[in-house]
Amino acid sequence: MVDILQRVGVVAPRETVHDALTTIDGLAGWWTEDTTGDASVGGEIRFAFEPGVVTVRVLESAPDVVRWEVVDGAPEWIGTHIVFKLAQEGEYTIVRFRHEGWAEPVEFMAHCTTKWATFLMSLKRLGETGVGEPAPADVRVSDWH
Repeated sequence: MVDILQRVGVVAPRETVHDALTTIDGLAGWWTEDTTGDASVGGEIRFAFEPGVVTVRVLESAPDVVRWEVVDGAPEWIGTHIVFKLAQEGEYTIVRFRHEGWAEPVEFMAHCTTKWATFLMSLKRLGETGVGEPAPADVRVSDWH
């Protein structure tokens, strides 16, 4: 198994970043505008993008960690976990991100690594300015979008 790892600092209180990860409006503000569902523990959230849909089940939603399991979407994603660990360090909320449990490091994983980086920068912008760049306004990184 292999994982995607990212780390980004957001100049905002941890609560602000946590809200962006745990509310439908917050998620729609940085990942994809077309976000629906139940963001509480045990609930499922549906994220629609240009080429498809990702559905996650919320496994954990604590002040310092948010953890999801992918239950529908790209075959490479199903059964993987998406984890956001939050820590306040001075004026920064540090987001330690993992998309864990990939079966192998395929080309799609390389694409997703880059896309996760762009979306985490969108989360940073949302936390710092109040305006992110969620899909469909996200950065195109290749012909896969």
